[in-house]
Amino acid sequence: MRFVAFERDGCTRAAVASPDGLLYPLPAGHTLTEVIAAGISQAALLALGHAALAGPAGPHVSQVRLRPPLQPASLRDFVTFEEHVEGVRRSVSGGSGIPEQWFAAPTFYFSNPHCVLGTEDPVPMPPGSTDLDYELEVAAVIGREGSDLSPDQARDHILGYTILNDWSARDLQSAEMTVGLGPCKGKDTANSLGPCLVTADELEPYRDSDGFLRLALTAEVNGEVIGRDLLSNMSWTFEEMVAYASRGTRVMPGDVLGSGTCGNGGCLAELWGVRGEQTPPPLKPGDTVALTVEGIGVLVNTVVPGTDPVPLPAGRRRSRARP
Repeated sequence: MRFVAFERDGCTRAAVASPDGLLYPLPAGHTLTEVIAAGISQAALLALGHAALAGPAGPHVSQVRLRPPLQPASLRDFVTFEEHVEGVRRSVSGGSGIPEQWFAAPTFYFSNPHCVLGTEDPVPMPPGSTDLDYELEVAAVIGREGSDLSPDQARDHILGYTILNDWSARDLQSAEMTVGLGPCKGKDTANSLGPCLVTADELEPYRDSDGFLRLALTAEVNGEVIGRDLLSNMSWTFEEMVAYASRGTRVMPGDVLGSGTCGNGGCLAELWGVRGEQTPPPLKPGDTVALTVEGIGVLVNTVVPGTDPVPLPAGRRRSRARP
């Protein structure tokens, strides 16, 4: 089942999207964010969806503005594709190969849940950046609280999946990561989610014998295919990622966990690292990025001009006097 959030006449509603594009709204006042935040199983969400489908149809999807399917409670972004790690390390930090520690656990960082955009929303250039990049990912959405989960247990906590574009200012990222912390302003301006939340049962037919979802992934810039990959090339399953995220802490309803960027052109920086030059060039205002994931849909955004950075002084070299 596919759930969307849509805006019409100044109001945002949640709805089930039928195969023909008709939207069947959930009861008024119930956004998908609110429904998930309360904690809900996949079975309960499907029951809610079937109740909506039994009611009157609302507008066609072409008549509304789609919003992000939910506003995440938190946003963890993993890095699970070897090919991406190899290329981006060369491009961003000048490194080569894959650190041995990478294979020890599914590494992630926390991204910004307050800058989430939907499909067709404009994406502003990050202030001070000229090297904007897209990142093609799939994200799992958590429906129920859990801690110290096993991968088998984690499967029951995954409500569904959506597409994630982790927009990245590569020049800012490259500079700030020399400090030894994770990316900050290089990843802070925008994350796109959408166009819908597909419940986990819909993607079970794509699961291979190793437990990975074999979904075809395609990235296009201005109609030109830049990258193609399979989601099953991840080194960890989503269940394993959720289990690791819950270790010693909690995953909560509404948490979003990104797969990390796929390989073979899942982002521009990977190709820059492989080719030793910025080919294709960084994104600029007017460029349109379309990310397609089999079984989920297409997430489309166009880059627009951003704002100039507000000037700040350099850090002061202070004395080390003590009281």
